[in-house]
Amino acid sequence: MTVDLLLGLQWGDEGKGKIVDVLTSRYDIIARFQGGPNAGHTLEFDGIKHVLRTIPSGIFHKNSINIIGNGVVIDPVVFQKEIEGLAKFNIDIKNKLIISRKAHLILPTHRLLDAASEASKGKAKIGSTLKGIGPTYMDKTGRNGLRIGDLELDDFKDRYRNLADKHEAMIKFYDVAIQYNLAELEKEFFEAVADLKKLTFIDSEEYLYQAQKSGKSILAEGAQGSLLDVDFGTYPYVTSSNTTAAGACTGLGIAPNQIGEVYGIFKAYTTRVGSGPFPTELFDEVGADMARIGNEFGSVTGRQRRCGWLDLVALKYAIRVNGVTQLMMMKGDVLSGFEKLQVCTAYNYKGEIIDHLPYNIEPENVTPIYTEYSGWQADLTGMTTYDELPAELKSYIEFIEKEVEVPIKIVSVGPDRKQTIMR
Repeated sequence: MTVDLLLGLQWGDEGKGKIVDVLTSRYDIIARFQGGPNAGHTLEFDGIKHVLRTIPSGIFHKNSINIIGNGVVIDPVVFQKEIEGLAKFNIDIKNKLIISRKAHLILPTHRLLDAASEASKGKAKIGSTLKGIGPTYMDKTGRNGLRIGDLELDDFKDRYRNLADKHEAMIKFYDVAIQYNLAELEKEFFEAVADLKKLTFIDSEEYLYQAQKSGKSILAEGAQGSLLDVDFGTYPYVTSSNTTAAGACTGLGIAPNQIGEVYGIFKAYTTRVGSGPFPTELFDEVGADMARIGNEFGSVTGRQRRCGWLDLVALKYAIRVNGVTQLMMMKGDVLSGFEKLQVCTAYNYKGEIIDHLPYNIEPENVTPIYTEYSGWQADLTGMTTYDELPAELKSYIEFIEKEVEVPIKIVSVGPDRKQTIMR
């Protein structure tokens, strides 16, 4: 059996959680392969809204096993609260959720380092969520990090103390005013670690190999979006991991030739949280309306998302880098009521018309070139078949398919799992 992938193709927040939830019934195993608790996957069904931060989005399906892979970074405190939030839903967490021993731990001092680093940058800050993600990945690549498997060692507390002491020295180096009580943070941390140790730790690459061998179907779930990839995103305004398809191989221990379908998710428009270039961003009433209608606020941070028109240059780039085989278009319902839609089909890059994503897309270098489309007025949220969709939306979908040369197989018309149209 091959492993299918599900990825965001923009700057995150595309609606991956909902689609994983919709697709989970087809899979035996859902495996998260990168990122940390700065990424919230939102699922809505039975009138209840759920936000998952570390736990894979298949956790609500009784027959699926959910794996947190080695590419993920885990904050035990956040994780404990996430588990507690699921308690009322009678989920068999002990047997349904397993964790790679090679996944790295976010320490309290990682969060403090994150805050100190961001404060020191002043106006040049990158818009970190301050969850300690960046410093944890820095320790990982610097070969200093602590992993889930280290919790099974007798000297874990000594290892913790050595790294935390090093972090405190680094915080002093930044010479910024941040207030904290480390003893209090550590008490909370070690209480959460004790709960974490009640779960099952696995050698995930071996587990997944044996699962494939026995014919289990596997869906790998990414966090954030392709334009936040540390290599292929809008660097330095990116996350600290590989959010693209290649990250699934390194984040789970899956060989490249084992990848099957690559599901790419995008919004019918574009959003971005935090700092960084955004060629199609709208600063007018239209952008404000998109944010309001689409409830564009971060599921974890609550930060308002910047909104703009769909950028096909960036979308094509993400599709190519990931080898996307199927597309899912989210939030088509948010665009209902707009008289005219704009779609960016090329850039004016330093006076030259290009249709690929260049090294630098800062506003002084890039001006988007738009194609105008007629909008639609119909309320999509109650529609259940493609035939019911207004002609203008169908035309919009077919135009996108023609431009990017990949079929759009799912159209989402609302946040609930039932508001999903299959094509």
